[in-house]
Amino acid sequence: MRLARRSLSTAEVGLLGAILALAAVLRAVGAGSGLPLPLLNPDETNIVPRAWDVVHGGGLDPGWYDYPSLLFLVLAPTQIGFDEPSYGAARVVAVLLGVLGVAAAWWLGRAAYGVPAALTGAVGVAVATTHVAYSRMAVTDVLLTLGVTVTLALLVTGRLEWAGVVAGLAASAKYPGAILVVPIVVAGIGAWRRVGVSLGLAAAAFFLTSPFVVIHAGAAWDDFHRVQQLAGDGWLGFENDPATPFAFGLRLWETVGPVLLVAVVGVVLALRARERSDVVLLSFAAAYGLSLLPSQAHFDRYVLPLIPVLAVLAGRRKTLAVAALAAAVVPLWWSVADARSLTGRDPRLDAAAWIDAHVPAGARVAADTSTLPLHGRPVVRLALPGPGRPFDARRDLVALRADGVRWIVVGGSVADRVLAAAARYPREARFYRTLEGMRPAYATRSEPGHRPRPWLRVYRLG
Repeated sequence: MRLARRSLSTAEVGLLGAILALAAVLRAVGAGSGLPLPLLNPDETNIVPRAWDVVHGGGLDPGWYDYPSLLFLVLAPTQIGFDEPSYGAARVVAVLLGVLGVAAAWWLGRAAYGVPAALTGAVGVAVATTHVAYSRMAVTDVLLTLGVTVTLALLVTGRLEWAGVVAGLAASAKYPGAILVVPIVVAGIGAWRRVGVSLGLAAAAFFLTSPFVVIHAGAAWDDFHRVQQLAGDGWLGFENDPATPFAFGLRLWETVGPVLLVAVVGVVLALRARERSDVVLLSFAAAYGLSLLPSQAHFDRYVLPLIPVLAVLAGRRKTLAVAALAAAVVPLWWSVADARSLTGRDPRLDAAAWIDAHVPAGARVAADTSTLPLHGRPVVRLALPGPGRPFDARRDLVALRADGVRWIVVGGSVADRVLAAAARYPREARFYRTLEGMRPAYATRSEPGHRPRPWLRVYRLG
């Protein structure tokens, strides 16, 4: 605890400042991609409009409980003064939360093992490709990761009560934050009264920031259970993944590259030493890792709460820290390349402009999910295919024409994944192959040297 409370030296302040500056640049470059439309991540459409509603007469109850409410409240002030949801303003907060997560990783590493671990923790999170990418999006995962990191830092320094408050906020960002109960109990073994107070404060912090999840517990449970069931069944695009532990291992590698190998050595050393910091970090990592095992939807963002823990463990000893910092060049290279690829104009904006200019406002349009918002138009949204989901009978040209549809918008984020698992989705694959045989009225073009965004095609039905 004495180490955790000691002031930062001038050299440490300089190092941390440089790392935070790097983190901010990596995240800010590309944060405007696709604006003013929410094209980086369709989940933004579930969050930003609800934040906008908070300050524009919609009230505090989102009426939708796939996520708790904390992020809606955090983003709400950014929506003041806008006549419609502003994804750009929300992403400013997203970038800030990402940079704060880097600072929190420094704190966690310094409190747990000293300056070498502070360096690897901050650098590891700063350059982690998935953390960088999701810090550009107004979604829940980076806020959850920030809450996890701060909670663990408080536990390492023995501040159980404050850790409970932040753990409640982490759970209010995203439900898996509730897993922080495990390290709280582990850190408080023998001090059960303090553990009880900590858990009580966690519950209070959750209720104060997500009250309607508790007030409408039945509806919230239904939404939560539905999301968990979808994850358990799988998701479009993951049909050909390896078994869950290996799939998430690949996601970790794609996030931090060879830093992961150094972190594994740190985990082994921590298992052998089992000091207070080791037990706190490992208990969370084990509990969170176990929570991922039932999932067949292997989204890269699911591994984010593990990144600060692994990055700090990679600096548990000075020799490991040197190796981890050298290995961090690889994810840094990946993140720089990704940021550079996002600097061009998203071709889907041109598709939206073409639709506005050429498709009559009253014309009925069928569209895949995750294509374009198409606000103010009569849109038939085609259901997202996936394991265990029924076939959407509207994916048929005859049925669409009978329903008055005259235009179809399809995108690679759905079609390419369906065709990659055509044996699982034969009727959906047949629909997209039929469209491939038609001449599109409009098709996006890829930009050389830039990230290949999901393509869009617009077809006119005669």
